Amino acid sequence: MKKIMLRTAVIVLTAVLLAIACAFLDKGIRIYAAGSEEGEGRIFDGVQIGGIDVSGMTAEEAHEAVETRLNELFQTEITLITTGGNEVKMPFFELAPVWSNPGIVDEAASYTSVGNVIERYKMHKDIEHNGMNFQIEVGYDEGVVRSVVDEKCTAFDTPMENPTLSRNNGEFVITEGKEGYGVDSEQAVYKIQDELFANVVAGNPVVELPVVNKKPQAASEDLAKVKDVLGSFTTSFTSSGANRSKNVANGCRLINGTLLYPGEEFSALDKIQPFSEANGYYLAGSYLQGQVVESLGGGICQVSSTLYNAVLRAELQVTERHNHSMIVGYVDKSADAAIAESGGKNFRFVNNTDYPIYIEGYTQDKHITFKIYGVETRPSSHKVEFKSEVIEEKVPDKEVIVPAADYPIGYVSTQGMHIGYKAKLWKIIYENGTETGREVVNSSTYNPAPRTAVVGIGSTDPGYVNMMNAAIATGSIDVCKATASQIQAQAALAALQGTVPTPPPTTGSIDP
Repeated sequence: MKKIMLRTAVIVLTAVLLAIACAFLDKGIRIYAAGSEEGEGRIFDGVQIGGIDVSGMTAEEAHEAVETRLNELFQTEITLITTGGNEVKMPFFELAPVWSNPGIVDEAASYTSVGNVIERYKMHKDIEHNGMNFQIEVGYDEGVVRSVVDEKCTAFDTPMENPTLSRNNGEFVITEGKEGYGVDSEQAVYKIQDELFANVVAGNPVVELPVVNKKPQAASEDLAKVKDVLGSFTTSFTSSGANRSKNVANGCRLINGTLLYPGEEFSALDKIQPFSEANGYYLAGSYLQGQVVESLGGGICQVSSTLYNAVLRAELQVTERHNHSMIVGYVDKSADAAIAESGGKNFRFVNNTDYPIYIEGYTQDKHITFKIYGVETRPSSHKVEFKSEVIEEKVPDKEVIVPAADYPIGYVSTQGMHIGYKAKLWKIIYENGTETGREVVNSSTYNPAPRTAVVGIGSTDPGYVNMMNAAIATGSIDVCKATASQIQAQAALAALQGTVPTPPPTTGSIDP
């Protein structure tokens, strides 16, 4: 009986306490009870987003309030302090800032639906008393920030000057380098992204960019060590015409004096472009899709091929090399290095030594020479040799004759036959005069090309036209040349007799 009475008393007491609690909390409960119209979806009092009071707002209202404030902040003039205390000023929005965490609005609003009625009430009172501030995060288009740093903030840098090396009367001359000071571009980008927005919000829209001391890549003492010939090679252009000879000399001039520090890459096209008259080039024969054509810079591949062979003997790291479409005569098969601006062909190599290297190039008596100077670290017992091996040979089995009505009777222009080859270039290594190894440097395929002639058939004399067409029908270029000579002789005789003018002596050949 006592147990029943005790249990009844506990139940009654609990009911009384709950009634009292509900009486005191009635207003709060009604506000924060799930489904009540008065407080449904409203953010608790005391909540801020990035310092913006969003108490009692809906999520949509809070989102609009934050965006309005951000648009105001993005109009702020910011200051980036660069080298020497110089300042770069601009509107904040030029760095393309964007609000990167808009989801915090929904997070702030979600507290109105967490837990039961009493838990939500307690949470509201805690926030009302202590406050809660959700942080805004701003992101950037890193490419835009990097462009601003590189184009505007580095304008006050003091450029570093590397020591230079040149040759005068067979002797090296060293010019001292200078240290430079400038913005550390990479770290500056990170610092702007990490600090700027917080500074703008705090009313101090300034970021001091990191400045570094930029030392020369090498000391003069290192350049003074550059005196050993690591590799050298010479080719002849004695059979070249005047324009081609000028192009070879010009390309050599543009490369001469190149200094490469350890790890740096040389690009032939970067050195010798553009192929223009202003850059010293003339029209001369060059290969284009298996044909010899006149182009500005014709013959420039002899420059890159000569340098390629010097680089091989210096045992530097070749990173790009291409063979010609057809065989060339100034180097062995597979020892050429073609370059073509339109064809995507370049010759590149890396200075893979521990010291600077210097490229000397010169022409003399229609020969071109490249010498690569550096610091010789290979033992004197070490020697290398390069040999070309023909794997396959293909000889064209016919000649090609192209009749051309645009050219007069008597005109014959020939292009020599090119045998097709597949070849390899071997590097043979010797130690103390004994072969210790060999390796394939490259493999090359050269297309065959038949002997070709363009034969003029333009004439008002049907007899001459018939003679030349008959010669063309034989398929023999030599017969065409002989017939052209015969027609010229007949025309010259007729001219003496006062009947027809003498055609110009236009028979010739092309030697690329």
